[in-house]
Amino acid sequence: QVQLEESGGGLVQAGDSLRLSCAASGRTFSNYAMGWFRQAPGKEREFVAAIGWSSWTGSSTTYADSVKGRFTISRDNAKNTVTLQMNSLEPEDAAVYYCAAGRFMATIVSRYEYWGQGTQVSVSS
Repeated sequence: QVQLEESGGGLVQAGDSLRLSCAASGRTFSNYAMGWFRQAPGKEREFVAAIGWSSWTGSSTTYADSVKGRFTISRDNAKNTVTLQMNSLEPEDAAVYYCAAGRFMATIVSRYEYWGQGTQVSVSS
């Protein structure tokens, strides 16, 4: 059982930056892959970024093409948190952003078992 809670959403102007955080509670957080997804009104929930299991060699990451080079996902297992640093935000990035946890790093919704309630990101042009 993992509980997730997102924070850090808000209203920004295009070109600005925003940092989202996801606080996790539950057992063996370090053994879960973590992902960020977003969902805009009238659209399907889409993959944003993911980070894999933590190990002594580090965690691998993957990004959607639309955010590659602008967003960075990271995790701090000591604090049970995962972060999404979003730079150069565009109006197309506006959505509710969800944090998710799963057994394996993946880019599709169905591969994640636990979800937060989401945090709203609004971007004005």
